[in-house]
Amino acid sequence: MTDTSIPSADASLDEETVPTAATGEGEPADGGKEKKSAGEGELFAQSEIAADYIEGLLDILDYDGDIDELVSGGRPVVEVVGGRLQNLVGQRGATLEALQELARLAVFRQTGSPSRLLLDVGGYRATRRKELAAVAKNAVEKVKEHGEPVRLEPMSAFERKCVHDVVNAMSGVESESEGVEPTRRIVVRPAD
Repeated sequence: MTDTSIPSADASLDEETVPTAATGEGEPADGGKEKKSAGEGELFAQSEIAADYIEGLLDILDYDGDIDELVSGGRPVVEVVGGRLQNLVGQRGATLEALQELARLAVFRQTGSPSRLLLDVGGYRATRRKELAAVAKNAVEKVKEHGEPVRLEPMSAFERKCVHDVVNAMSGVESESEGVEPTRRIVVRPAD
């Protein structure tokens, strides 16, 4: 693969949070009573740029989907919902990750700054987050039962972040990533 010269922001950024006051129309949900901070306005602008890019891709592919732009957890988010979108997710989210990087590149081209944009299609990330929480809890149980480290399958940065979050919330165990992409994985072990 070639380096696109945009710093990757995947490593620890794909976390679930509650959306802020921004709505799809760019107005605060409180009817304008509270002003958005300059930083949030810039983040919302990034989500709009990415949404325009994704909308263009959907048009080219002749896919129908509703696109929502928002700011969540201090980062721009674009959510695409609709039927017949599974091809945009791909096997284990690989296509979704690629589309997210393309959308980040589109933002970079217009703003000159790297983006921490999070793209979700059809609620895939929320569903995958729940699956990964179960995987992490299972690994923690094995570590506590046998006292031996457990190596998980290779995962994307988003997936590793989800697992690390679950493991770090539990006592008596710790986790760390090892290896290099695309075979980077998590090892769960007893805490020292």
